[in-house]
Amino acid sequence: MRGVAFHGNSIAEVIDYPDTDPGPEQVLVKLRSSGLCGSDFVRYDADSANKHSGQMIRPGHEPCGEIAAVGNKVKGVKIGDRIIQHHYEGCRECNYCLTGWQQLCEATDKKRYYGGSMHGGHGDYMVAHQSTCVPLPDQVSFEVGAYLACGASTAFQALKKMEISGRDTLAIFGQGPVGLAATMFGQEMGARIIAVDISQERLDMAVKAGAWETVNPKDGNAADQIKSLTKGQGADATLEAAGLSDTRIAAVESTRIFGRACLVGEGGEVTYKPTPHIIHRHLTLIGSWTFSTFGLAEAARFTGDRDIPLSSLITSRSTIEEAPQAYLAFSSGAPGKFVINWD
Repeated sequence: MRGVAFHGNSIAEVIDYPDTDPGPEQVLVKLRSSGLCGSDFVRYDADSANKHSGQMIRPGHEPCGEIAAVGNKVKGVKIGDRIIQHHYEGCRECNYCLTGWQQLCEATDKKRYYGGSMHGGHGDYMVAHQSTCVPLPDQVSFEVGAYLACGASTAFQALKKMEISGRDTLAIFGQGPVGLAATMFGQEMGARIIAVDISQERLDMAVKAGAWETVNPKDGNAADQIKSLTKGQGADATLEAAGLSDTRIAAVESTRIFGRACLVGEGGEVTYKPTPHIIHRHLTLIGSWTFSTFGLAEAARFTGDRDIPLSSLITSRSTIEEAPQAYLAFSSGAPGKFVINWD
């Protein structure tokens, strides 16, 4: 079967991988859509090929498709089921695994990552454990399912942690795929959204996604602009999805007294001044990383039940053979969500 290979130094190629069959408790997923994610760049830009135990590993941790075959002892899924694949696998016995948080598995020697330590979704088929298969609602398309498989559901989980509602003005720093999904979900939850980004193209997308106002830090201090929009108080809640020191500080400084700030963007470093930034302002600082299998299912149901138009945020659709070119465009900072689709 055909699939993407990362050779290192931002070089991707489509190669032939051996066909595989599912083992006990495993399923074979026929891919229908697979999303590109900013976290893929760790492996895409690495100095060496994406290998594990000496074997080339197919990337892609946002898979969505249908069950094509099942192995022995499979329960709960059957051939033909439409699924979103949760890209973590653990021991399936510890407290975290049993509550759907396999990425937090306590048995570190059994933690695995689809698209990293084992084959992911950038190929015609993939083998996955039955516990990682989450139902895709009939009214949700495969490509929106791929978006939900990581980026969009990460945004949904963060908004849930902050208990976003119609009482809130929410400032979202970074309008990449996660931030745009947060903008769309947040306005559906009733919040007034202030979208923050240095890209006017991304801010224009945010307005179409439902943002109430936009802030471009190129026009002046972001915290000052947000306070000006909120009668000097600051936002009730802020979400940082860029993963940069400056935006992390700006997000906290833009949050009102007794407000909530959530960090989602990964990597890098930041230094806060505990007293003026957090303690004296009674700030609740939250960290949010991905979601559980149950959280993924909830995000998918919310999207389907509310008819959330996440597809309007998908700006690039490619075939598997065009995937290397898609990665080049995505790595250059092109806005919106990128997906690989199969007919």
